[in-house]
Amino acid sequence: MAKGKGRRIRANRPGGRPDMRQQIMKLQEQMLQTQEALGEQTVTATAGGGVVTVVMNGHQKVESITIDPEVVDPEDVEMLQDLVIAAVNEGIERSQALAAEQMGGLTGGLDLGLGGLLG
Repeated sequence: MAKGKGRRIRANRPGGRPDMRQQIMKLQEQMLQTQEALGEQTVTATAGGGVVTVVMNGHQKVESITIDPEVVDPEDVEMLQDLVIAAVNEGIERSQALAAEQMGGLTGGLDLGLGGLLG
């Protein structure tokens, strides 16, 4: 038999490859902890020069919306609706960026098909 052929590399042998199962389990645990922590982190987004402010957590849930009373015009409800939509959409984008940043640190930027964990 030629040298090196037919040999198996033992995953947990000293000097051999690290145990992949342990690494994967550790990564899964870290991802779960990070996902939980995202629920406690918030992002803030504004629209209309700050007249509408949305605070959202890392799970893309709106925690609060603040509207400057001066922008409330019964004759122009559509403008207020547009400002709220703009602020919420900006909040979602910032929350998703926060989640991608936090989770990307764990995976080293690899795309592991984990989109379901991020939102």
